[in-house]
Amino acid sequence: MSSVRIENSIPRGSVTVPPSKSAAHRALICSFLAGGGSVNPIISSNDMKATLQAIDAIKNGSELCDCIESGSTLRFMIPVAAALGKTITFVGSGKLPERPIGDYLRLLPEHGVNCSSEGGLPLKVSGQLESGTFEIAGNISSQYITGLLLALPILDGDSEIVLTTPLQSKPYVDMTIAVMKSYGVEVAETENGYYVKGNQHYKVQNFTVEGDWSQAAFFLAAGAIGGDITVCGLDLNSTQGDKEIINVLKKFGAKITVGDGFVRAEKSKLSGAEIDASDIPDMVPSIAVLAAFANGKTVISGAERLRLKESDRIESVVTNLKKAKVAVSETAHGMIINGGGACGAALCGYNDHRIVMAFSVLGMYASGVTTITDAESINKSYPDYFDDYNSLGGRADVISDR
Repeated sequence: MSSVRIENSIPRGSVTVPPSKSAAHRALICSFLAGGGSVNPIISSNDMKATLQAIDAIKNGSELCDCIESGSTLRFMIPVAAALGKTITFVGSGKLPERPIGDYLRLLPEHGVNCSSEGGLPLKVSGQLESGTFEIAGNISSQYITGLLLALPILDGDSEIVLTTPLQSKPYVDMTIAVMKSYGVEVAETENGYYVKGNQHYKVQNFTVEGDWSQAAFFLAAGAIGGDITVCGLDLNSTQGDKEIINVLKKFGAKITVGDGFVRAEKSKLSGAEIDASDIPDMVPSIAVLAAFANGKTVISGAERLRLKESDRIESVVTNLKKAKVAVSETAHGMIINGGGACGAALCGYNDHRIVMAFSVLGMYASGVTTITDAESINKSYPDYFDDYNSLGGRADVISDR
């Protein structure tokens, strides 16, 4: 275990964010189903390790698939394994065994797959997934929809996904469809969901993974609060939902410059804003820290699904903001923040990479020293985060507790 000690700094300069793990998850699975082709670049994060070893487990006929703490790996690979007729047991660590998979436990047996589970992990699947109509709620996790979309094209017969509630985090599904299309597989959007023709074939290709807008959000927030940061390696035409960080920052009054492959955020006079996070839940921790330094009230709504992430991110963010003397109140669907500054404090990382990274930004500008536990949790998605953070002039000292 480790913690990180953050001292005040004024970050300046440029940084190139790592490749998108969301795009990489999808491309790796498409490449596997195609039977070849490269996917580059990818980083050696725990989430990437989870998907790579899940693919290896299915490819090599293993009886066990360890998804570590990656919800994307788990929910994407369950229907893929079932579509390939594999018998395999999915396991995981951290909070992953507690995260919902109930819709699969209901849906897959309706389509020829045996599921053995007590409600979570471990989950054993066996049998052959059959095409047909899949009715599923759209407001629990878009990862269910992505998992089905990846798997259904290789089945005999056409399938339809019927959404029984409006789809949240739709940009993640749009990304899935875009990546699949680059591998030669088509999906048609319908009035209530998606139509997928069967007997399609993923085509071998070499896939280049774009930069990660989710990670860019931390640095852009840091620049807008009090620095001058240019984030490079970004695709302005990306289907990533977290590209919305540009508009979110502008809502707060931030000075943003957008160029060919880069976004620059400079110190700005920030004012509170109303943010609907339904399609951008992963950005809430960085938005909340931004709001802490904005004048006036910020209302973040549509974030209820954050309670089922690596931590209950609504509770995690609110608790840490309170420790930092920020006026904040928790709501059922988000939080209300009355900004104006923050104080250094001993904060909890909750073994959640996005909590640690977001509050490292707060530590740049809080009055006094900030410490955050569970610093090693950044290995889930961005192992080099603190190296990049310090390269911009940040003052982060990671301390091992061992």
